[in-house]
Amino acid sequence: MGADLTDQPVLRRHAEDAFADELAVLAAGDERERPPGWRLSPWAVVTYLLGGEAADGTEVTAKYLGDRRLIEVAVATLATDRSLLLLGVPGTAKTWVSEHLAAAVSGDSTLLVQGTAGTGEESLRYGWNYARLLAEGPSEAAMVPSPVMVAMQRGAIARVEELTRIPSDTQDALITILSEKSLPIPELGSEVQARRGFNVIATANNRDRGVNELSSALRRRFNTVVLPLPATVEEEVEIVRQRVAQLGRALGLPDVPPALDEVRRIVTVFRELRSGQTEDGQARVKSPSGTLSTAEVISVVGNGIALAAHFGDGEVRAGDVAAGIVGAVVQDPVADAVVLREYLETVVRERDGWLDLYRALREHL
Repeated sequence: MGADLTDQPVLRRHAEDAFADELAVLAAGDERERPPGWRLSPWAVVTYLLGGEAADGTEVTAKYLGDRRLIEVAVATLATDRSLLLLGVPGTAKTWVSEHLAAAVSGDSTLLVQGTAGTGEESLRYGWNYARLLAEGPSEAAMVPSPVMVAMQRGAIARVEELTRIPSDTQDALITILSEKSLPIPELGSEVQARRGFNVIATANNRDRGVNELSSALRRRFNTVVLPLPATVEEEVEIVRQRVAQLGRALGLPDVPPALDEVRRIVTVFRELRSGQTEDGQARVKSPSGTLSTAEVISVVGNGIALAAHFGDGEVRAGDVAAGIVGAVVQDPVADAVVLREYLETVVRERDGWLDLYRALREHL
């Protein structure tokens, strides 16, 4: 007999569960006008995303560090008849922002369609339980609603991840839903009309290859908000610090907070290779083929914590993060390795206090 795992904590809780206390406190003291179907006012949604103070003085943690105006525009869009498209390079927190917006607006971030090259129209509209369909014919009982259809029925937010990964003819199934706020069901001679509070948040990667461009008809239904990369080293360091701490608690990693100086070095390496120049602007460097996003920095630091805790002395050092840095940078084993070696010799080797990182990275190349 296997062990009973029913009480085992889940690996990652949904935003509305992980931050239920903050959402409840904000809702209790929120006296501002709420759009129909919303759990919070737009002002409270922005406070939940960016952090601040609830009406009773409770501190609300920041879920996103960045331009406040961008988040205000995103939230205001959801209060109109237009849907929201979060666009950006990998690692700019598009999925993270999408999840937290849905949690704050409708209390449910799980009405999700994951876009892939194989996503069919039934994922955006509805499908059928074919056993019941053959036995009974078309009926509501035989229908399998998509997350978008469920969101329409509930007056909630639906999320579509990687919209441009979905084939173009499937994408266009959204046009009637977004423009008419209804979903025809020809087989039943009926339709589903969206309740107040319904909207769609889609995300798309604007640097990925092999994607399907949105048709002009579909793009007009969205208001696009471009999420940028962190503006400064310190901003990116703080994002990494917060996310590593959250992931560490969720994964049960040993409590080994990395030194901020070590995190700052990793962030600096990624930013310089990403931008093609050193932070001081004095020298140009070649960029590798990968995106080197903030998400990859978080992964490198998390892996370094695990190595330091389980196979080291508990302190994250250059040797604990070197393999992760090389793995993230060297996507093309020939061209990217040359780029990284040149960067090590011309930049890292010459920096005061970076000799340990230089040696550790050289060992893995």
